[in-house]
Amino acid sequence: MAWMSWSTGKDSTYALHVAREELGVEVVALLTTVTADHDRVSMHAVRRELLELQAERLGLPLEVVDIPTTCSNAEYESRISARLAEGRAASVDEIVFGDLFLEDIRAYREDRLEGSGITPVFPLWQRDTRALAAEMLDAGLRARVTCVDPRQLDPAFAGREFDRTFLDDLPPGVDPCGERGEFHTFAFDGPGFRAPIEVVSGEVVERDGFVFADLLPAPTPVRPAR
Repeated sequence: MAWMSWSTGKDSTYALHVAREELGVEVVALLTTVTADHDRVSMHAVRRELLELQAERLGLPLEVVDIPTTCSNAEYESRISARLAEGRAASVDEIVFGDLFLEDIRAYREDRLEGSGITPVFPLWQRDTRALAAEMLDAGLRARVTCVDPRQLDPAFAGREFDRTFLDDLPPGVDPCGERGEFHTFAFDGPGFRAPIEVVSGEVVERDGFVFADLLPAPTPVRPAR
């Protein structure tokens, strides 16, 4: 059994799909970190309620690790290790990651899992990212950009949909999947989703050197009384 390391973004979504459909991995839960003070998924800044809607649409329970806003790496590793130990005690023996090509990130994950009894799985590893981005779209994956690093990409890309026009507009040197942290996304539909998640745009703010585009669940239409 496996947990999926879940960021709410397109890479996690597609890695989950590939792990299940191509590798036959039995994924039983989504593992994610939420910044407790803001109640949002770390880095992607996605609201917890949208995270919960993703889990519901995918038919998988959440394993949420709450972390403080100011969290040292030691504290982060301690909390993740404790949750992984709980998973191992419940017969989880694999964890799936959506990493694409950053060798140092993969090495870090492998090092932290060594001796834990849990094996890391990288279904998308070293796939050509331009071809992979097109493959995601062909599979019906839909996502919105929730975070942009303005040092690498124009802030105007924040809030846009990850689609072919978006890919065509990316400047040279920006990875089509944002693997170097150029941008992060929220997947609102795709393979494995029972139904799309309707979202509306919120405010765009700059914080801690990044530009964040807030997303909110679309309000449920009120039906007129009969």
